Amino acid sequence: MNRTSINVDGLGHGGQPIPNACRLGNILVTGGIAGIDPATQELSTDGTLQCAQLFRNLAAVLAAGGASAANVAKLTFFVRDRNLRDAINAQWIAMFPDEHARPARHTLVYEHLPTGVLVQCEALALL
Repeated sequence: MNRTSINVDGLGHGGQPIPNACRLGNILVTGGIAGIDPATQELSTDGTLQCAQLFRNLAAVLAAGGASAANVAKLTFFVRDRNLRDAINAQWIAMFPDEHARPARHTLVYEHLPTGVLVQCEALALL
């Protein structure tokens, strides 16, 4: 099987040689996706705005890998503050409106996110 790195302009990993995602056969796995604006490289200090941008970035990475929200099997979220769950839920319901066809999800409180990042996610998708 061929492994392919997936990269989206503006969503790098701080100059590190790490792709946004990896596609191996019919599996697409992302690295950490945050709520940074890919056009400006700015990160809002508002967790709700970071969540909204994170979901836009997630959609862009999925599309670059040949996937969509329909292909997502699991999302793992890392948050500095558990209170961000409401902001995640709002975007979650928008991306996955059918309550009978949502992917698995896990949210972990993690204090060691990069500077300014309040929420980050990883995704596993099957194509």
